[in-house]
Amino acid sequence: MKKRILTGDTPTGKLHIGHYVGTLENRVKLQSVYDTYIILANTHAYASNYASVDKINSDVYNVFLDNLAVGINPEISTIFLESGIPELFELYAFFLTMVKHSRVIRNPTVKDEIKYKKFEPSVGFIVYPILQAADILGFNADLVPVGADQLPVVEQTREIARDFNKTFGETFVEPQAKVGRVARLIGTDGKLKMSKGGENAILLSDDENTLKQKVMSIYTDPNRIHATDPGKVEGNPVFIYHDAFNPNKDEIVDLKLRYSNGKVGDIEVKEKLFIALNNFLRPIREKRKYYEERPKMTKEILIEGTKKARKVVIETVNKVREKTKLNSLLS
Repeated sequence: MKKRILTGDTPTGKLHIGHYVGTLENRVKLQSVYDTYIILANTHAYASNYASVDKINSDVYNVFLDNLAVGINPEISTIFLESGIPELFELYAFFLTMVKHSRVIRNPTVKDEIKYKKFEPSVGFIVYPILQAADILGFNADLVPVGADQLPVVEQTREIARDFNKTFGETFVEPQAKVGRVARLIGTDGKLKMSKGGENAILLSDDENTLKQKVMSIYTDPNRIHATDPGKVEGNPVFIYHDAFNPNKDEIVDLKLRYSNGKVGDIEVKEKLFIALNNFLRPIREKRKYYEERPKMTKEILIEGTKKARKVVIETVNKVREKTKLNSLLS
């Protein structure tokens, strides 16, 4: 049997090119090698803003389309809706009894997210790594393609699996994380990360005009006033994006050398980046349009995917019930 992947996204906005190099690219490459399940983690989104029901549903649909657009093949990968599998929440509830409060609040992913979003977190948000552990372990996933910021969550999942196995006997695989070729893509404004809201991100669904506007406004070397001034290449978003998405490596080497020596302006560097990114996004836009124009088909993909995924989780939860003797007094 193939080993299994569980990966996915919290639908809090459309996906961007940072998501592609961080995890989506790995999903597409590995889907024919692994038994792949992709979760649309809508319950996680409620933990950030439970009242925004319409926005969450809209975001779920957009993230769903983004996955299909980049090359996830629904004939070999299973895309499903988290809330459509109630057994995940039974597993989540049991894991909540296992994890100490001190362990929850020291998770760096949670602390970083709270700091970045600058909001008063709900209890559900603080413990979302435990729901994520239930998502992963519900499928007994061997591999979890994630962005670098989610590595602490996967490590906590491994701890939960280890503790459960030690207490109740071998049940769960301890999953391995796999980070993409660019662990974290800097924002267009030079900030540490791109936002799903799109404020400092190049979205996978951006049209050509929007892409051009975003590329031409990318933050570069603030100390470089004139094109004849030597510029800084390292840490410069324009060159980070060139390295990630421009297949013409000779062109990149030439641009970096001329930029460092003050022999090329920002406009030329950005125009060449626009061409590379537009060539990258064009087939993604086309495939997205294909699925957008077939709403009945896409809905069927999600419904059938959720049914298939639920069968896997039910099997896992039945084993957990047996091991923990949860319902032994009822039999």
